[in-house]
Amino acid sequence: MTTLIVGTLLFFGVHSVSIVSPGWRNGIASRIGDIRWKLIYSVASILGFTLIITGYAALRLEPRIVYLPPAGLRHVATLLMLPVFPLLLATYLPGRLQRAAKHPMLVAVKFWALAHLLANGMLADVLLFGSFLVWAVVDRISLKRRPERTRPMAPAGAINDVIAVLGGITLYGAFVMGWHQRLFGVAPFG
Repeated sequence: MTTLIVGTLLFFGVHSVSIVSPGWRNGIASRIGDIRWKLIYSVASILGFTLIITGYAALRLEPRIVYLPPAGLRHVATLLMLPVFPLLLATYLPGRLQRAAKHPMLVAVKFWALAHLLANGMLADVLLFGSFLVWAVVDRISLKRRPERTRPMAPAGAINDVIAVLGGITLYGAFVMGWHQRLFGVAPFG
């Protein structure tokens, strides 16, 4: 459990610098340079994410039930997952979908985390998906109070919505049809 918690703290600590102190983040980035900041940010994020994966896998080997979700919630989780991949793609493909969602990555994380919390009640799941859900909610709230930074993305266009939706549904189908089982050892409909 310690590995999962340390990984979560490191990963979300780095991802929360702009939430807690955007001025400090911008000052450090300008002082050491944007490329160095992104390098430090990336290394810390990858290390935290690696610890999350390792800690989550280890904690799943010692299952502890926090709650038992009703079987019907798996169907709700399946529906909640449907917009996740289109929203992820819309993050970098400016169009109507991105404008409507405002922050499609955060909306996708919220749907993903909530869906998994509805379908899973083990301690490892609650810690992992609960922390992502809480972080996404807090980050979205904080975005209302801080200036938006520019992000690299494709040129705006109506075709971006088509790409996001069709590509997202294709990815969703691939996960349902076997990628989730191969990557995580759990069949969504198993």
